[in-house]
Formats: sequence, C-alpha cells, structure tokens
Amino acid sequence: MEFFLQYGPVGGLLGMLPATLIVSATCMIGFELARKTRTYDYRSFLRELLGRGWFIYEIAYLVAILLILAVIGSATGTVLTETFQIPGIIGTVMLLGLIAFLAFWGTGLIENFLSAWSFVLYIVYLAVFLLSIYSFGPAIKDALTTQPAEAGWFLSGTRYGALQLALLPAILFATAHIEERREAFIAGALAGPILMIPAALFFFAMLAHYPAILERPVPVNHILQMLGSATLLVVFPIVLIGTFIETGTGMIHAFNERIAGGLQGIGKSLPDYFRPIIAIGLIISALLLSRWGIIDLIAVGYSAMTWVFIGIIVIPLLTIGLWKVTRE
Repeated sequence: MEFFLQYGPVGGLLGMLPATLIVSATCMIGFELARKTRTYDYRSFLRELLGRGWFIYEIAYLVAILLILAVIGSATGTVLTETFQIPGIIGTVMLLGLIAFLAFWGTGLIENFLSAWSFVLYIVYLAVFLLSIYSFGPAIKDALTTQPAEAGWFLSGTRYGALQLALLPAILFATAHIEERREAFIAGALAGPILMIPAALFFFAMLAHYPAILERPVPVNHILQMLGSATLLVVFPIVLIGTFIETGTGMIHAFNERIAGGLQGIGKSLPDYFRPIIAIGLIISALLLSRWGIIDLIAVGYSAMTWVFIGIIVIPLLTIGLWKVTRE
C-alpha cells in the first residue's frame, strides 16, 4: 500500500520492476561476496564491505529490528482482533513469544521453518489471487485500464527493494551451503522474483477494491471479507502471522549470531539460554514501539530507513562489492 498502490494500479505494477531488479542484482553480489570471503554473520560481512564503517549498519539494523518487530506485532494484533475478536495485545504477545521460542533453537530449525513456510505462503497467496480474479475480474481489469500511473513509482519501487535488502547481511547464515559462484549468482537472481511474486499476487487482489482499500490499515481483512471464503478467513490470517514469525525470527537470530561471532573473536561463546533472553529484550522494546500504530510506523519509520540502507547496503554492494567479487 505505502510503496505501490498509492501510485495507482499501473504505477504500482511498474514500481515492482525496479524493486525486483535491485534486489536480484544486489543479492547476486552479496551472496557471492559472502561465499568468496566466508563471511556469514553480518558483522564480518559488513567489515569486509564497509571496513571501519561497518558499525553504522549495526546501529541501523538494531533500529530496523525494533521497527519491523513493532510493525508485525501491531499488524498481528489488528488481524486477530478483526478476524477472531482476540484482544490485540494478546495476539501481539503470542506472536512475539513464538519468535523468542524459535530463536532459542538455532540455525537448523530456523532454516527449515523459513523454507517450509515460504511454500505455504505461496500456495495461500495464489489461492487469494485466483479467487479474486474469479470473483472480481472485471473490477480488476477496470482499475488497470481506467486509472493512470501516478508519478513517483520508480523511486518508490527502488526504495522498497532497498528496504528488503536491509536484511541481506542478516540472512547470510542461510547461504553457507553455497559452494560455487554460479550457485551464488543463480540464488541471488532468483531472490528478486521470489520476493515480489507474492506481492504482485496480493496487489492484483487489492485492485478489485481500489481506491477504497487505501483507507484500510490491514487490507487483507477487507479482501477476505469481500471474497466470502470461510476457509480463507481462517487460513490466511494464520499464514500471514506465520510469515510475521518467520521475519522476526530471522532478524533476531541474525542479531544473536552477530553477538556469538563477536564473543568467538575473543575466545568466548554465547550460552544457548542467552538467545531467548536477547530475543525477549528486543521484543519488549518492539512491543512498546508498536503502540504507535501500524500506519505511522510504516509511513514514517519504513520510509526513513529506506534511505539509510540505500546508503550503507545497496550502493556499497553495487560498487565496492562488485569490484571485490569480480577481481581475481
């Protein structure tokens, strides 16, 4: 909504092109740089990329963790309240508690959860897309053919891609299996389409209710109500919340791995019981931040952070990173 639909149906679709391209190009370079230098935690990776300026990412990433956890916590509370009449604060606490639980079990479980849930996400988003086309096909076509593209879609799409790339150094623990440059490039090239296909499917579903849906804080609830599918009304919120858990767990795990890597550098180790303690500390901070409200968090917080990560991730990888992976 914030990055695409406000530029109109056509403008939103056009904005997905630069978002896809910038994610793919940057991930190709980032995955290969991590493979080549064997840097799979974000501290060592950023030291390789930014040198002494690596700590800037540390600050920005911590802010991003709190911001994203606050957004998904607020969204979960809203979804559960509107769908199941569960008090928002209970839903938020349940979500963040599950994230802390998964963070305790480490890389193996998290990798498996990230992979499996992505397939579930695709299946459910595809179902929403197909049912929306079947139920509201003429309205979607009308939105695409009668509404002009609004200026600003290219920059907004680029910013959206940059915001996703904020997490690139944080998920490198899942790329340690890559052994060859070809594998790194293929995985990176696929990252953009894999990221944006669910967004495009959901975007088409929103078009059936444009422009009224722009006023909805969590558009999916309105879409599901209009589709009238009792099954999706139950399944989709569960899948959406599972995706929130996926996001939060990956971010907190990366933060734990950063701490573990720092301790290892001085001959110490991070005790397992400290992982959920760190997670809970971040979660409580995010819980307080989530009281600000999802719309303001996305509009103000996300928008500001895009420029930060363009400066410390996208531009350095497309320049310094490219030079480092192409030199012998």
